[in-house]
Amino acid sequence: MRKFWTDLAERTVATYVVALLGLLLADGVDLASIGTLRAATVAALPAALTVIKSAVATFVGDPTSAAILPKQRL
Repeated sequence: MRKFWTDLAERTVATYVVALLGLLLADGVDLASIGTLRAATVAALPAALTVIKSAVATFVGDPTSAAILPKQRL
């Protein structure tokens, strides 16, 4: 179960960072006028959806992974 939590944390943090950087870049080149604090808040939404997706993944794929992949057969 520890593998699942590590996988979940890695995916959630990565999603948050990518979303935040994307929003900050969009703000920096005037594609959006969002501001840093709002970007930090909005970036939490995809990260929260990643947590939900990972919870669903335990029922679909390997219960020890946050990925929606079929169970590996050895």
